[in-house]
Amino acid sequence: MRLKNCYRTSDFRQLAKQRLPSPIFHYIDGGSDDEVTLARNTSAFDTVDLVPNVLAGISDIDLSVSVLGQKLDMPLFMSPTAMQRLFHHDGEFALAQAADKHGTMFGVSTIGTRSIEELGAYNDAAKFFQIYIHHDAALTSNLIERCKASDFGALALTVDTIVAGNRERDYLTGMTTPPKLTPRSLLSFAAHMRWALNYLLRDSFSLPNITGFVEAGNTVPMSVVDYLNTQVKTSISWDDAARMVEEWGGPFAIKGVMSVNDARRCVDIGASAIMISNHGGRQLDGSRSPFDQLQEILDAVGGDIEVIVDGGIRRGTHVLKAMAMGATACSGGRMYLYALAGAGYAGVDRAIGLLRDELLRDMKLMGCKSLRDLKPSMLAGRVA
Repeated sequence: MRLKNCYRTSDFRQLAKQRLPSPIFHYIDGGSDDEVTLARNTSAFDTVDLVPNVLAGISDIDLSVSVLGQKLDMPLFMSPTAMQRLFHHDGEFALAQAADKHGTMFGVSTIGTRSIEELGAYNDAAKFFQIYIHHDAALTSNLIERCKASDFGALALTVDTIVAGNRERDYLTGMTTPPKLTPRSLLSFAAHMRWALNYLLRDSFSLPNITGFVEAGNTVPMSVVDYLNTQVKTSISWDDAARMVEEWGGPFAIKGVMSVNDARRCVDIGASAIMISNHGGRQLDGSRSPFDQLQEILDAVGGDIEVIVDGGIRRGTHVLKAMAMGATACSGGRMYLYALAGAGYAGVDRAIGLLRDELLRDMKLMGCKSLRDLKPSMLAGRVA
């Protein structure tokens, strides 16, 4: 597979599989337990069909939307994902460039591989920071202050990782950060020499946002599961979230909301947005998909808070289905991570550009000039 022949997420996935050592590919690709929820995140979109209008006289298309206080040129943005320079040396800089070019937004993970300060100074692309509540309260406050100083537009608190999901692929491959050679993984690393040379000869791998507070992942090999289980506070409450909303004082999302009751609580504590998310199917297997929960949550809090569908997005039509139902915007990780792993910035640029092209083409086919023209009446549920 070559980049020029990649047109869909599954193509970029194949490119990433060719380039990455097995433990690292499966870290991106895998979910928890039997990976039922991982698969459902995308297949849920197939339960609803689009019903287009014709003879609408459509020419120019307006895909713009406001999300978390930032004006975007398209209703799809890049979710925060950890350890991006492990997948390709371009790392978070690739996302910043692609977001700037395509007028969208990207998220930066607490467990990112470029610092808050580096990304704040890199360009003017819309960006937000994903944060956990750590056992070390000083670390959490330090991250917030650094984001303020670096002009990040919004903060997103991830709430669905109080314990790491049962990611069996990582156990089988021995995935740690930074990677370490094992008898099981040695051949795979040796067979991907281009990746290995880039990893060894370019900037040393580190997690700069937590350096000085957390040793793991910088000098001590540790799996992501171990990081979440040992460093992230497990007993977080709504009071903790409310205090963070107040401490940040700007656009604030809560990521990992799946129930109507929790959506209502987000409104009550003053959050700006909820990201309906199951962490890409990497936490509670057997849970609902974000798209499955969208209508019920919109019925409860639509109009009171921004509602973002996070996860499972593979096509422009998936975004249009969510927007027609009433979502504020959509976001995803694997839709660009495979492309990043396969070809760095060039891959992310192509993946996001293709999705934007799909959105423009599909809006014309739907007979809609702007996202406001998408209505629930343009959706029809499948009959079982």
